[in-house]
Amino acid sequence: MNSTRPLRADARRNYERLLAEANTAFAEFGVDASLEEIARRAGVGIGTLYRHFPTREALLVALLGERFEAQARTAEELLEDRDPLAALRTFARSLLGAATTFRGLADATADALNDETSDLHAACAGMRAAVARLVARAQESGQLRADLEPDEVLLMVHAAGWAGEHAGDPDRLLDLVFAGLRSR
Repeated sequence: MNSTRPLRADARRNYERLLAEANTAFAEFGVDASLEEIARRAGVGIGTLYRHFPTREALLVALLGERFEAQARTAEELLEDRDPLAALRTFARSLLGAATTFRGLADATADALNDETSDLHAACAGMRAAVARLVARAQESGQLRADLEPDEVLLMVHAAGWAGEHAGDPDRLLDLVFAGLRSR
């Protein structure tokens, strides 16, 4: 929603129903679920959906914004962990769970990391900053490769999520990734 004015009660109900139905549809069919079907299930027309959420990505951001903020808080809290690499790994596992909430989400968020015009890219800014601090801390401790970029960690987590959707155990893939990220 772009408007700064509060929504009328009926518009607020439509907004909430659209989010609830999007959550259900994305859980059932993945992030490529039909927007027309989401609107139909919410009892509104497609125009109403587009008034609230001009793009599929805007709908995803509205639905997942709180989860992105929770990931940023998790990363911030982990900065206090005694073991910087273990903290980064704990964050990566948490992010892996979030990235695989809906089929196709890992792919969509990985794409958004490289697209600064993306709503998802902007929604992840706090999390990306916190991850950068986790990575820097693990590098400073000598536990993590010095040439690793924070966004590469995010991409690897999303890649493990994507691969896990298609063939494999994403947790095992994440373990393999972290084995390769250790400083020599």
